[in-house]
This record gives sequence, C-alpha cells and structure tokens, in this order.
Amino acid sequence: MRIFYNLLVYIVILLSPLIIIYRILKKKENPKRFLEKFSINKGKKSSGKLIWFHCSSVGEFLSIVPLIHEFERKKSVKQILVTTSTLSSSRIFEKFKFKKTLHQFYPLDNIFIINNFLNHWKPSSAVFAESEIWPTMITELKKREIKTVLINARMTEKTFKKWFSIKRFGKKILEEFDYIFPQNKETFLYYKKLGIKKLKFLGNLKFISYPNDKLKETKKEIFKNKNILCSASTHYNEEEIFANLHIKLKKKIPNLITIIIPRHVERTNEITRMLDNKKLKYIKHSENKNTGDCDIYIVDSYGESKSFYKISNVVFLGGSLVLKGGQNPLEALRFGCNIIHGNHTFNFKDVYKMLEKEKLSLKISSSKDLEKKTLNLFKNKQNNSGKIKKLKKIGDLILKKNLNELERIIL
Repeated sequence: MRIFYNLLVYIVILLSPLIIIYRILKKKENPKRFLEKFSINKGKKSSGKLIWFHCSSVGEFLSIVPLIHEFERKKSVKQILVTTSTLSSSRIFEKFKFKKTLHQFYPLDNIFIINNFLNHWKPSSAVFAESEIWPTMITELKKREIKTVLINARMTEKTFKKWFSIKRFGKKILEEFDYIFPQNKETFLYYKKLGIKKLKFLGNLKFISYPNDKLKETKKEIFKNKNILCSASTHYNEEEIFANLHIKLKKKIPNLITIIIPRHVERTNEITRMLDNKKLKYIKHSENKNTGDCDIYIVDSYGESKSFYKISNVVFLGGSLVLKGGQNPLEALRFGCNIIHGNHTFNFKDVYKMLEKEKLSLKISSSKDLEKKTLNLFKNKQNNSGKIKKLKKIGDLILKKNLNELERIIL
C-alpha cells in the first residue's frame, strides 16, 4: 500500500509542471510562490522554538486563528509556521497582522521534499487540523521524535469506509500521532473503530470566535436603507438559485439587494455572465462603486465576509444546496444574522444539528420553501442575542480545553 502511495506521489510530481500551469491560468495558484510546494523559496527560520500548524484551506485556518493568537503570547515560542494548501487561505492569512507567525504553502508528500522542508524549519512540534493526514510527513515527524497532534479531527461516514478498507495501513499512520482530538462524537467513534486509542474529545474549534479588530465597515451608499439578503460561500448553481430568488422577492420586499460571496472568487466572470443573461444589474466589490440602482452585489475578494454579515438581514450558507457538505454558519450567526441552508450539511452535521435545535437556522428543501422561509425571516426578524452569548461561552470553553492540552503536549 505504501509503495503504491509513493508511486502516486511521484506521478503527481512528474505531471506537476502541467498541473501548475493549468492552476495558474485558472488563478488557483500563486505564480510567485508555487515553488514553496516543492520546498523551494522557503521563508526565514528564527532561532528558538518553532510551532508548526498545518491546515488545508480557509475554514480550517480560521478555526486555528484563536490558538495562534494564544501561542503568540507565549514567550517560549519564538516563531509559528502556518502551512496551507490553497491560494484563498494564503490571502486570508494576509488579513491577519500576526507578530511571530508566517505562512508557507504545504510541500508535496515526497520523502526528499519533506526532508528538505523539515531540515530547514526544524519544528519542535506539529499540529495538523481536521483531515490533513499525509503518510510520508507523519512518518518522518515520528522518526525525528517531533510531537505531532491532529486537532479538530473530522471523519465522515464516507471517509471512515475508505479508511476501514485499508485499516492495517491506516491504523499504522494514525497511531503515529501523539494525540488525536476529534471535533465531534461521530468522529470519535470512527477513530475508535479503527483501533486508535490516543483520543480525547475537546469540542469543535469552529465554535470559537476570533478577534474582529480589523473588521472593515461597509459605508457604501448602495446599502443605505436596503433590505439585504446575503448568499455566502456559494458554489456553482447556487448563485443562479439566488438570482432567481431575487427576481421573485424584489416584487415583495422593498429596496432589496442580494449580496453574493462566491466560495471561489475566480468564478466571478462566470457569475456575471449568468446575471447578464437574466438582465440583473450588478456591481463588483472591486469596482468600488456606489451606484444605488443595483440588484446584486458581488464580493469578488477574499476575507470580506464578516463586513457583509454585519449589515445583512438574512444569510444563506452555500455548499448546502449542492453536494458540497455546507459551510460554517457560526461566523454569520455571531453577527445576529438569521441563517438559512440547504439539505447537504454533512461537513458540519453537529453544528447544524445544534442550531436547528435552538431554532437558530432554517433548512430549506425546495425553491418554493426557500422563497417562503426567506420572506418570513425578513418580515419576522428574531432577536438571537441570548442564544449567541450561550454559543460564545461554549466556544470559550473549547478554546481553553484545546489550549491546555496542546500546552501540555507540545510546550
């Protein structure tokens, strides 16, 4: 199994020039920094203790931001390295003005590239987030006796079946972590079934709120006296669903404007073509216009979501009307927004289950249901401040538990 995996990685490396060129053309790769993925063009390593955090993309990175802030306060920690795999996450990282922390793209899981990376950074400990389990890297960290933890671990039923089919190989890799902290009870049970013992349930890091110090104010005249519907983290087809909804609702809701925040801003041109076909007037955030006669406002930049949650009446969380598993609703909820979502929320099953139980979100099942429930939320806005405070307390407790455990293991 390991030989097959290594062979697959070598094939990816051989094809990487074509893959990189394609991704640069699709604006999914940084043309100046892609060599970091081959452990070339590395940043400067400071002397002293370095803690390394790795996460895949935006959501995982945002969930560890509170931990980074806490570890930056520790005098014994001289430097923090954060690696991610996506362009969008690197851009979000730049929004935070960390003092000790720098960003690099995660290297390919090849023995030579990995050793080059580890020889340069010499981390004292490594903290991986959610489902970032890379066999070669994990094995090399174990050989070097570097403490390695998997935090906020997530495993769906589909993923569990894959791991179970290679149980012997999978268990050997997973046992090389010093500790695994599952984010929910379902994941905890799946790891137990795989025979993993070093487990501790500490709660989901996504319940933790992080500082809003640099929150931009949206002072554009375009939003003055408007009823605002926000469709956030949208995927293909979801923008069209909300364009159609806007056409229907603007006859019933005065001064309606719909904000669309695509999950991948590279799709902006695709979205504008769709809006042109429907003869809807739109403005792109990057254009910095204040035209009041507008149907759709497209946020075509990263890291701006919170600014728009703050002014929105109703927020839809994308990836839930299509089979993507949904996006994290907690950030929008902290701003008092009324949340709507589709059926496909398996990425945040425990979160949505709690929100539905507390009546903090509404699931929609059809276009008619979407129209009906959205219209009702505009007419009967709920005050959720008490319940939001309760969620903040849960988040504070989860942060404390994770911080205590990580300090015990890696400091």
